[in-house]
Amino acid sequence: MMRKLIVGLFIAILPALGLAAGASVPLDTMEPDHTNKASLQRGAALFTNYCMGCHSMEYARYKRVSDDLGIPAELYEENLIFTGAKIGELMKNSMSKEMAASWFGAPPPDLTLESRLRGEDWIYSYLRGFYKDESRPLGVNNVVFENVGMPHVLTGLQGLCAVEPRIGEGASVDPLSGDVRNADICPEWETEGSMEPEEFNRAMYDLTNFMSYMGDPVKVERERLGMFVLIFVAIFFIFAYLLNREYWKDVH
Repeated sequence: MMRKLIVGLFIAILPALGLAAGASVPLDTMEPDHTNKASLQRGAALFTNYCMGCHSMEYARYKRVSDDLGIPAELYEENLIFTGAKIGELMKNSMSKEMAASWFGAPPPDLTLESRLRGEDWIYSYLRGFYKDESRPLGVNNVVFENVGMPHVLTGLQGLCAVEPRIGEGASVDPLSGDVRNADICPEWETEGSMEPEEFNRAMYDLTNFMSYMGDPVKVERERLGMFVLIFVAIFFIFAYLLNREYWKDVH
């Protein structure tokens, strides 16, 4: 019995071990906040405009996102659905898998559960980790996902780093001079974008936050109900203890 229990526990933690082993490069951290609807709304707009041309979220429906993010259905349908789909349909894009495979070598993956697979830190770092690499077919590479087959669709916002960005290093202050080191993840820009680095980082936080919500849309409600469950269990334990003591008080 004990052997079966140990084997079962080992199998249960295998996915976590695999995920930990997959993080072979330093990552920047971000803490998602599914209660920040303004951030989620901005992230939904970014995903629709910059990601959904190639990627889908076909395990979710527009209506659920509209309701959860507090976006009126008519407004969502008018501004965030470009495929002619109705508000109650699944979030699919119009690109066929055959067409995507011929352009990129492989169909772009569905991103509904990407945050559950990779983690928010990975996504946040990946979105900011592109740099110029003329040896690659699309002219760019990524420090988080080496030899990635995806173009840098956010070049217009971020710009294009001429060298590898300093992902996972973080800013620091020189104790002697007081100068801030690594304030910008890119030491040298090939082209400049329309956003300042801090503004782009905030935008990528919003996009990652939205993808995190899509991977677990009931997280806020689950945590809210969990508090009531814990309170109920605590109260029930008191009555169960008193009842047990009453039953056993005359037993010697």
